[in-house]
Amino acid sequence: MGMSRRKRARVFRGAQYAVLVVVVLLLAIFADWPTIAKAFFNFDAAAQQFPGIIQTALVNTIIYTALGFALGLALGLIFALMKLSPVGPYRWIATAYIEFFRGVPALLVFIALGFGVPLAFGIQFDIYSTAAIALGLVGSAYIAETLRAGIQAVPPGQVEAARSLGMSAGRAMVTIVIPQAFRIILPPLTNELILLTKDSSLIYLLGLFRDDYELAKFGREGLNNTQSLTPILLAGLCYLIITLPLGYLSRYLERRTGRKKQQGLEVEA
Repeated sequence: MGMSRRKRARVFRGAQYAVLVVVVLLLAIFADWPTIAKAFFNFDAAAQQFPGIIQTALVNTIIYTALGFALGLALGLIFALMKLSPVGPYRWIATAYIEFFRGVPALLVFIALGFGVPLAFGIQFDIYSTAAIALGLVGSAYIAETLRAGIQAVPPGQVEAARSLGMSAGRAMVTIVIPQAFRIILPPLTNELILLTKDSSLIYLLGLFRDDYELAKFGREGLNNTQSLTPILLAGLCYLIITLPLGYLSRYLERRTGRKKQQGLEVEA
């Protein structure tokens, strides 16, 4: 007689644990721990990174990300409304913009703003403007689609009720629809902020003064100076200081939004 489904699942799960234990034991036995410790946990190399990695690199990364997100949010709202507009040319322009910046690598946007625009038009942006515009253009395309979905998720009855009270379509959109849409899309917006934080590392391509270094550039310079991977590890930990709280916030907002939806369904039932 064959095993039951539950017993097969238990055996399969046990086999997975056994494989994991074997892999861990093999790593513990055969890994070159002195070399690994020297490469990743070189305390002399780590000491050389402070306080600059916090006072300069981490702070600059946060500033670049915040500027890009602010511009991306503003542009994203504009293009989301344009894509929902009854005016055809507005929809076409918004669609072309969104598809272009969603399809083009952020790397090319940084290169175009840092080198192409100065060569073609003689316009030279400072590093903060370049970071804000590049991150804003890329982020706004994704934010626009997120906002559009959030706006369309607002129950039509909300708009109908506002119009019945004498509100214009524009006023209903600004005071009723958009605030509710933002509550719906807060989790994906938080994820977009995490992505922009990581994309801010691309600014190293533009050639930075030391005071303008962000975490990736600072870690790379530390790697060159110390011949150790410890600066890269520290840069990664600094990124986690930013992204882990944002990730927890996103999951909290998702759970909270899910609970509110469930409560709404129970009330309607």
